[in-house]
Amino acid sequence: MSFPIMIPWEERDRDRPLSLRVTTRLAIGGARLLAHLPPQRLHRVLRRVSRGARPASTAEAELAVRSVLSGSLSLNAYKACLPRSIAVALLCRLRGRWATWSAGVLLAPPFAAHAWIEVDGQPVGENVRAGELGRLITIAPRTR
Repeated sequence: MSFPIMIPWEERDRDRPLSLRVTTRLAIGGARLLAHLPPQRLHRVLRRVSRGARPASTAEAELAVRSVLSGSLSLNAYKACLPRSIAVALLCRLRGRWATWSAGVLLAPPFAAHAWIEVDGQPVGENVRAGELGRLITIAPRTR
């Protein structure tokens, strides 16, 4: 369970370049499949996917979050943090970068499981600060 992260309908990026829209749809489709994997297998898959990617900047990660939220209404949903965070990480990877993917818990009430991406230890596109999130699984960029 997580809390909603939404882009109001009138603020969605409808003018994204075609290449970004296509890669976003690929990332969303892949994320929907990966979200059904058991945690251990998901960890292995994402570690393998992150290999060889350079760290994403905050601006690149924010662009990926905005593109994923604009590309799928269902990923704006209340309980969509896992596929949303995987889609954002995959979109970054399709663009040659990797934003640290994390899964854990929200430490401040309401306590809940959550998945997110971060850059330099700061959550990107989230309504919480870094100290309010407890990490259980973290997959950082790996250049080798």
